[in-house]
Amino acid sequence: MAGSLANSWSLVKASAQLLKQDRELLVFPLLSGIATVLVAVTFILPLALAGGAEWFSGEQTSYFAWVVGFLFYMVQYTVIFFFNSALVGAALIRLEGGDPTVSDGMSIAMDRIGAILGYAALAATVGMILRAVSERVGFVGRIVAGFVGLGWTLATYLAVPVLVSKDVGPIDAVKESAGLFRRTWGEQMVATFGIGWAFFIMGVSWTLVVVAVITGLATLGAGAALILPAIGLAVLGYILLGLVASALQGIYTAALYRHASGGRVEGFDATMLTGAFRAPRGFARR
Repeated sequence: MAGSLANSWSLVKASAQLLKQDRELLVFPLLSGIATVLVAVTFILPLALAGGAEWFSGEQTSYFAWVVGFLFYMVQYTVIFFFNSALVGAALIRLEGGDPTVSDGMSIAMDRIGAILGYAALAATVGMILRAVSERVGFVGRIVAGFVGLGWTLATYLAVPVLVSKDVGPIDAVKESAGLFRRTWGEQMVATFGIGWAFFIMGVSWTLVVVAVITGLATLGAGAALILPAIGLAVLGYILLGLVASALQGIYTAALYRHASGGRVEGFDATMLTGAFRAPRGFARR
C-alpha cells in the first residue's frame, strides 16, 4: 500500500511538472466545463418552460424521452470528447518534446471531429442501453449495468489518445484501447484512483479551511460584506482544483498511452508508468 501511494504521488508530481510548463492546458477543461453547462441549460430550460416533466412520464411519451435523452448524451459527449482530445493532443506534443499552444490542441481536435462525433454517438448508445437495463430489470439489472459500465470505462480509457494519434474510427479506437488495456491490466489504476485520491484529499483539506474561515468570521460577527467574498473564494478554489485535476488526468492519459504503445515519454520515468498497472496474482499477461 505504501508503495502504491508513493507511486501515485510521483505520478501526480510528474504530471504537475508538465502542467507547470504548459499552464495553458487548463484552458481545455475550463472551456469543457463552460460548454457542458451551456448544453445542459439549452436542453433543460426549454423543457422546463414547456412542461417537459409531463412528457417524460407515462407510456405514450417514453419514446420522446429516450430520443431527447440520446440527443443530450450525444451533444454532451461530443463537447467533452472534443476538449479532452484537444487537451490530450497538446499534452502529446509536450511529451514528445514540443511546445504546444491552445490553438495546437484545438486544431488537433478539429482535425478529428468526425471520429469524435462517431465516438460520442457510440458512447451515447452504450449509455442509453445501460440506463434502459438499469431502469427496466430492477436491482439485478442495476448491478449488471454497473459492472458493464465499469468494463466500458476501462476498455475505453485510452480511446481518446488513440483517436488523436491515429486516423481510425471510433470502433477501431475502442478496440485498440481495449487491447492496450489488456496488455497493461492490473489491480490498481493509479491514474484513476491515485490522482483522484490525491485531489480528494486536497478537496477535503480545502473544505476544512473554508469551514474554519467562515465559522471564524461568523463567530467574530463579520457581516455579509466579508462572508460572501469568502464563499466566493471558496467556490473559486473548488473550480481551480477541478480544472487542475482534469488537466492532470488528461496529461497522465496521454503519457500512459505513449508508454503503452512503446513511445518515449518526456518527463515521466518508465518504471513509474509501469507501476500504474500492476498485474493481479494469477493473471497471465498476453
